Amino acid sequence: MRKLVYYIASTIDGFIAGPDGTFEFFPFEPDLLEYIRTRYPETLPTHLREPLGIPADTPNRAFDTLVMGRGTLEPGLKAGITSPYAHLKQYVFSRTLPQGGDPEIVDGDPVEFVRKLKQQEGLDIWLCGGADLAGQLLPEVDELVIKLSPVIAGQGVPLVRRDFDPTRFTLVSAVPLASGVVVLTYRPYTA
Repeated sequence: MRKLVYYIASTIDGFIAGPDGTFEFFPFEPDLLEYIRTRYPETLPTHLREPLGIPADTPNRAFDTLVMGRGTLEPGLKAGITSPYAHLKQYVFSRTLPQGGDPEIVDGDPVEFVRKLKQQEGLDIWLCGGADLAGQLLPEVDELVIKLSPVIAGQGVPLVRRDFDPTRFTLVSAVPLASGVVVLTYRPYTA
């Protein structure tokens, strides 16, 4: 069965974006780019792949599908990029965006939708963001991969937004990079 993987960058204090949704303050050093090119090349937007040294025909390694909230799509839309990950099957959860096109807009229950996706054949499913969608889908997350950046933001969009409900995970691996980014991989805790 496919896994739902929440793969995201976070500050040390747990923010995935600034209060206004900006994320340009995250360091993007050559060692992080090399890690992404080697392990998760499909997580780079389609329009940046070739400029960042990823040939268009590079096969997806971890994911062939992504799910994201409307707020995660917004920066691309503002820049005129309507399909930021055209090399993946994209689903955006929104009750306000018009239906049709690519990415596919889903206005139903994210949990039910993701459970159906997990039953289909294919590579894993990337939960691309944001905090509200991650909060709804947290019980379905099979793996959490956090690119922990050596930055304190002070405030912004949290890693997960939901009611108080402590959910324990187990650290599976930690990959420190020279730039100070540490890639942490967690799985849900099982006793």
